[in-house]
Amino acid sequence: MRVRIHRGTREIGGTSVELEHDGSRLLLDLGLPLDGDPDDTSRHPAIDGLVGGGDLLALVLSHGHRDHVGLTHLAGPDLPVAMGAATLRILQAAATFVPDSYVPTNTVTFIEGGALTFGPFTVTPILVDHSAYDAYALLVEAGGQRLLYSGDLRAHGRKGALFERLVRDPPRGIDTLLLEGSSLGRLDDDRTFPSEAEIEDRFVDLFVDTEGMALAAASAQNIDRVVSLYRACKRTGRTLVLDLYAAEVLAATGNPRIPQSDWPGVAVFVPQHQRVRIKRTGRFELIERHGANRIFPEQLAAMVSRAALLFRHSLLPDLDRAECLAGARAIWSQWAGYLDQPRGRALADDLAARAIPLTHAHTSGHASIPDLKRLAAAIAPRQLVPVHTFMPERFPALFGPNVTIREDGQWWDTAA
Repeated sequence: MRVRIHRGTREIGGTSVELEHDGSRLLLDLGLPLDGDPDDTSRHPAIDGLVGGGDLLALVLSHGHRDHVGLTHLAGPDLPVAMGAATLRILQAAATFVPDSYVPTNTVTFIEGGALTFGPFTVTPILVDHSAYDAYALLVEAGGQRLLYSGDLRAHGRKGALFERLVRDPPRGIDTLLLEGSSLGRLDDDRTFPSEAEIEDRFVDLFVDTEGMALAAASAQNIDRVVSLYRACKRTGRTLVLDLYAAEVLAATGNPRIPQSDWPGVAVFVPQHQRVRIKRTGRFELIERHGANRIFPEQLAAMVSRAALLFRHSLLPDLDRAECLAGARAIWSQWAGYLDQPRGRALADDLAARAIPLTHAHTSGHASIPDLKRLAAAIAPRQLVPVHTFMPERFPALFGPNVTIREDGQWWDTAA
């Protein structure tokens, strides 16, 4: 089995891995670089046969983050695109609200442990803990060779038991482990990230210390974080307020243990821009579906001291009109680097103009170095290849002599 990493040997984001065996090829992920434009052809990987119908048999997606799926629109309708069943539902739910989203049409869905066969390739998805719901490591077998692609994973989320299971009972006989290294350079070698439970405690402290509305700027697709917010609301007597997009994403998980729009302690507020979109698209059933706990501006204004809003910048005009921002506090619960980008700076400026303090409460979606070392030792691959990292040169000192640093675009053999 031959391997070519199109992007990721020296970069976080835009990951794409091509495999070849016996005249057939398979693609793992087709991501958008973190600073990329999906229409910028200079950032598109040179992969033959994306239109389908040739020796490229399928595209398999590890999870739904844009840096792993953001270029799937390049795949033609004849190429099967495989992903987790919940991942597909979440992408479909988001498409109504996210203007530049894309949902593949020729899809194959899988669940934990359900092996897929594409020509000579057998792909077994392994459910992992990550900030994206329904994320998988991918075990690929062909020609007697076994490659394990870690995808993105961690040990400190609400599904950390999945990481411990993988360490305790890893796939055996792995020839090549493609191991993500997002945390290298972001965290000291011996430090670990805060757990999601610790982030919940942080929310509790901030909610207690906030006179008005708590504006939690977190991704609605970070389901672990929404659970943390809901639990913190229960502990402090606040109501978790969702917009229609967040309510749809939570419903798309298909998990009855995940907070839903009709749960006690949850309210749904539909901002003006979403009402316009619903009217334009005729998707009135979405409002009906989440109408049980719907609130309107006057009700939101009456509950500011008892509300925590899953917040994004586009909600500020509605909050201004409803006069909901007296005593408010914004809590940034995403990667801090986004605040250095133009959209993040614009949000920070708008909050400052309203005298709303901005506080941080976040943990990484990626494994700390000690956890990555535990995983690598448990799997004990014949070769370990860095991926999804800016610092591949640090891998040999951390993970041992079986590390082989590859370059983007380079073909190599799992048996080499």
